[in-house]
Amino acid sequence: MTVRRNVTPWASAALVLTALLATSCAREKDNDARPAASSSSPTAHGYVEGAQEAAEQQSRLILNDPADGDSRVLDLITSKVHKTARVEGANRIGTDGRFGHLHTSDGTHVLDSGAWTVDHGDHVHYYSAAIRDVGAFPGSRRAQVRSDVVVTAVTDGAGKSILYDRSKLEKGRIAASRTLPGTYTGAVVPFGEHLLAFTDEGETSRLVVLDRKGRRVASPDADCASPLGDAVTRRGVVLGCADGALLVRAEDGAFTAEKIPYSLDVPAKERAASFRQRPGSDTLTAPAGDDAVWVLDVTEETWARVDTGPVVAATTAGEGSPLLVLETDGSLHGYDIATGKHIARTEPLLTEKERATPDDGAPVIEVDRSRAYVNDAQGKKVYEIDYNDNLRVARSFDLDIEPVLMAETGR
Repeated sequence: MTVRRNVTPWASAALVLTALLATSCAREKDNDARPAASSSSPTAHGYVEGAQEAAEQQSRLILNDPADGDSRVLDLITSKVHKTARVEGANRIGTDGRFGHLHTSDGTHVLDSGAWTVDHGDHVHYYSAAIRDVGAFPGSRRAQVRSDVVVTAVTDGAGKSILYDRSKLEKGRIAASRTLPGTYTGAVVPFGEHLLAFTDEGETSRLVVLDRKGRRVASPDADCASPLGDAVTRRGVVLGCADGALLVRAEDGAFTAEKIPYSLDVPAKERAASFRQRPGSDTLTAPAGDDAVWVLDVTEETWARVDTGPVVAATTAGEGSPLLVLETDGSLHGYDIATGKHIARTEPLLTEKERATPDDGAPVIEVDRSRAYVNDAQGKKVYEIDYNDNLRVARSFDLDIEPVLMAETGR
């Protein structure tokens, strides 16, 4: 196995221990608290009406079988499986950490998983609430959905974008707040109380910054040929381009865009087209063709190309964790990112039929701060992997549906 990389100084970000939550929150100023719906007295910092706060992450998996539309939510804390509204014909699934977005030919169905994390930078809050069906965003099956804590931007295949009020979604209602003027290439990404988008300018696309009314407020000097793929990290937003990626930062209302180029010429079929990560992590992965994986370290601003085997799915938890690659032998493999060395593998987790060329509905790897999850549709199972213990299979969950589509929430 080989790995190629360029190197710059490294730094890392860390969260305060969950055990310190109560202490740190107690020090917040009184005007940071919100009144409870049933009381005029102040409530604890971080209060969310109708939700229960927990001391640990409340992870859940949204699962769907597109053939018959059966959907489930698997609570990874209690191991309980919840039945939810049927969604037939879904071809993709995405999530913003709380809501699942099931894409069909008729639109995008929204499911509230009832689990989420609120990150205040120096500490976090973990919440759980009732699981409920919200409804559907109208639009094409090619819609791209991106969210922050205020708005959800839905961009259709023609480049038209509609903003939805996130607070209404949290109450179980879909309410469009604004349709943005013009059209944009790729997803419109909420960031820094603004929106990031690409305008088509012939052979390339130019990055623009919009306010929440769709007015252009900044145009960082940044072009991007063939934009594809995006991810939000603690260092900023990463936007994939033909020659590497743009790292967009916001500070005091000013936006900058810096190119992180590949260290070599990369054929179109081997470019990073979509990114996978542990939510908030500064380490991103993407297939690099059929037999390798790109690892982008946003902190170091470096790309590494790790030669693996035939790739079905890949991700990493970052911060010294292994690169996780689900390969066509049906096994989950672990690689050391720094050296490219193969360090671990599981027994085959998937049936022969599932060891196919990746496409919509192929198995995925979801990862959080301690575990990874792999969906085995034919076997009607989900495997939980301890990636810090030689890829040990910690648990397996038997299901009554084929979990073709899977996304983790609560992270």
